[in-house]
Amino acid sequence: MDAAAMRRTLGRMAHEILEANDGGEDLVVVGVLNGGVPVAKKLAFMMTQVEGYTIPSGRLDIRKFRDDKPAVDDDASEIPFQVNGRTVILVDDVIFTGRSIRAAMDAIMQFGRPSSVQLAVLVDRGHRELPIQPDYCGATLHTERGDHIKVMSHEEGGEDGILLEPGDDE
Repeated sequence: MDAAAMRRTLGRMAHEILEANDGGEDLVVVGVLNGGVPVAKKLAFMMTQVEGYTIPSGRLDIRKFRDDKPAVDDDASEIPFQVNGRTVILVDDVIFTGRSIRAAMDAIMQFGRPSSVQLAVLVDRGHRELPIQPDYCGATLHTERGDHIKVMSHEEGGEDGILLEPGDDE
């Protein structure tokens, strides 16, 4: 997916989110560090353009909530708004096993009790280990378990796009 296709996909997702929630009045957008943050910022910006008022955006550090990686003590989350009673649009770049999203749901609860949490992902590559499905999905790619999806962002010095990198054939 090149930059133009990614922009169209994010625009469609922004409209889907707003339509499903009757506008953006009670929405906040939270990107999962690291890959979900640029996607969340773009979605929040696009929704802000449509609605004419700011849709808040933040970032969520899930490292201490992971069950498959060593926990860390520091927290790089930045949630500069209230989540109590709001609809949180949790954003990640790619959903794979579901473990990151499970950790993200635990992590967001340390900031309050949202009225609901909805999941938006740019790419769903399947191979779920947990019963977690996105509410909003940009693209579904059929991958092998060893493949890698690379989501590139101009904020990180490159051009927006998505690459599928095949895994080793062992």
